[in-house]
Amino acid sequence: MKNYFSELAGKTVVVTGGSKGIGKEIALTFAELKANVVISGRSEEALNEALAELKKFNSSCFAVQGDLSEIQNVRKLIDAAAEQFGTVDILVNNAGVNIAKPAMEVTEADWDTVLDLNLKSVFFASQAAAKYMIAQKSGKIINIASQMAFVGYVKRAAYCSSKGGLVQLTKALAVEWAEHGVHVNGVAPTFIETELTSKMFEDLDFQEDVNRRILLDGLSQPKDISGAVLYLASDLANFVTGETIKVDGGWTAI
Repeated sequence: MKNYFSELAGKTVVVTGGSKGIGKEIALTFAELKANVVISGRSEEALNEALAELKKFNSSCFAVQGDLSEIQNVRKLIDAAAEQFGTVDILVNNAGVNIAKPAMEVTEADWDTVLDLNLKSVFFASQAAAKYMIAQKSGKIINIASQMAFVGYVKRAAYCSSKGGLVQLTKALAVEWAEHGVHVNGVAPTFIETELTSKMFEDLDFQEDVNRRILLDGLSQPKDISGAVLYLASDLANFVTGETIKVDGGWTAI
């Protein structure tokens, strides 16, 4: 019987925003499968804590600190992974930010902060990784989008715009790089139960609205997202490109 996902052992996997929440869960999933995982994040303390967990599964994992809104840090991350392991096989563009404000209160700085990390950095990280993937004629790029790429929601004008753009970017890069053996796909989560969203759900009206819109019971867990990412990174998805999988508990089905 085939040992599914065994092909991921020894692969070089870069996970942006890999020190907390969904990103850390994704990174741990790959590390458990003995992939060489490189994570990025802004907080040195959070990176060190996450890296200690990763190294329990694979001592080769390492972290690169930096704000990916600054494109030189994006390129530094990808090149560091390639320099250490020889190439980049899988890139998970997970780093993202939201500034929840009514549209009439969004400033130019707010807009730039959201779009620079959620969309601009993804393009340049993908471009940097594709340099190595095209050379080896294989690679998987997985973009963490959002259900908000497909539906609107209050106080999310910039966020919805960034994630909608990300879904279209996923398609555009998939079309352009297919001939080089590079697959580009996305995963679109709903609201996830993590330490990063716990404060958000202190607003009981917001929590009730979210629970009402999700058809399945309860909030999504980080492992639900890492499962979709794992599928897209594996050989099981070798004929899938340009697709964004919604992991939203049925929110967008209505």
